[in-house]
Amino acid sequence: MSTVTTPVAADTDVPRARSAAKDPADRLFRVGARGAGAVVLVTMTLVGVFLGVRASQALAGAGGSFVTTPAWEPDSHRFGIAAVLPGTVLIGVTAIGFALPLALGTALYITEYAPRRLRRTLVSLVDLMAAVPSVVYGLWGFFFLQPHITGLSRWISTYFGWIPIFAVNGADPDDPLSPATVYTSSTFIAGVVVALMVTPIACSVMREAFAQAPPGEREGAFALGASQWGVIRTVVLPFGKGGIIGGTMLGLGRALGETIAVVMIISPVFVFQPHLLENGANSVSALIALRYGAASPFGMSALMAAGLSLFLMTLVVNFIASSVVARSRSGTGAEA
Repeated sequence: MSTVTTPVAADTDVPRARSAAKDPADRLFRVGARGAGAVVLVTMTLVGVFLGVRASQALAGAGGSFVTTPAWEPDSHRFGIAAVLPGTVLIGVTAIGFALPLALGTALYITEYAPRRLRRTLVSLVDLMAAVPSVVYGLWGFFFLQPHITGLSRWISTYFGWIPIFAVNGADPDDPLSPATVYTSSTFIAGVVVALMVTPIACSVMREAFAQAPPGEREGAFALGASQWGVIRTVVLPFGKGGIIGGTMLGLGRALGETIAVVMIISPVFVFQPHLLENGANSVSALIALRYGAASPFGMSALMAAGLSLFLMTLVVNFIASSVVARSRSGTGAEA
């Protein structure tokens, strides 16, 4: 017996369309997620509009000089953020300088070296740092850290004072009995305290990026004889580069807007202070907190203008961080 096979036309070989009714729970979740995202965007927009409207009077009177004037006398119509904006950036950069290696090392230890049963505890402890109120960090920095870190400030100034940013006016590096007050309430001390506050944020982003490193590439590196550090250097760090940059930028955005801890530590001066180790510092957020209670109506509008500048600066930093994470390999899974 012979069987005859009838050829099937090529145009009839079409995948069958699949149709599945969406579960009501999925629809509810989708609507809820979109609604939550819309609420966040609307709220952020309203905050920006509110600051812009309240700051319009001061910005109309100051014009472009608001960015270039190093004085704060709003009742005399002579005010600007030229003196406090660099201080804000210096405190934020100092904080990130300490937070980046701390967060990176902690994230690598948790994901690559810590025993599995210990990881959950370490993650909880690191995340718990983000729940500590800012005022507690400020008290710790003022009463405990400051008396103990002035020795480090003196050492840095003594051996690296030839670098302008580490120079301290009024300090004699050859006199061991010179007063330590020139090193207190500085940008350096405020930056160290803020670094501890932003480390959990940066560590969380880096940890999630490192945990998503492809297992196949890890196993391939081990199969080729790579050590644990070799796998980290050739697989984990390149894959998590976007998470490192994004976490650092998100931490910087938090550091730029930190207020209470900075106010409790610094000695406010309304002049451009480029020396990290020297007494006296200021920031936009500290200016708003210190001048809010005694501000006149026009002075309040000027403070709103300062707040608007800080809002825009942190918004740009966070947007750049989100873009870097989304464009990296470690952020591809979060694009959907």
